[in-house]
Amino acid sequence: MTTIESFFLFPLQSAPANTTASFVGSLIPFLLVIGIFYFLIIRPQNKKQKETEKMLASLKKGDKVVTIGGVHGIIHAVKDTTVVLKVDDTTKIEFSRNAIASVLEAAKASSEETVTEEKK
Repeated sequence: MTTIESFFLFPLQSAPANTTASFVGSLIPFLLVIGIFYFLIIRPQNKKQKETEKMLASLKKGDKVVTIGGVHGIIHAVKDTTVVLKVDDTTKIEFSRNAIASVLEAAKASSEETVTEEKK
């Protein structure tokens, strides 16, 4: 064989082994990026969403809340999809449940609930 033939033949013969190794080598960084995205972005977002859903499901009359627009008020009534906030002595505004950003102070438990908790 001449050097020209060996130059063209040997790289072709060893190409499948190098291609597989280089493919696996280039796949590892992509898997690492996907793992980083999952643990730094997706997982915390899912956790926060579950906490928000739990908070919205536990809204009750008397809770002090803040809406996503910054309105502070006390829950006057809770409906299926809406919440009526008492903003002032005479002012009541109806908001979607999803518009509640946070609960500042939960309503005080009734005397029956405190008695049952003391028995436990």
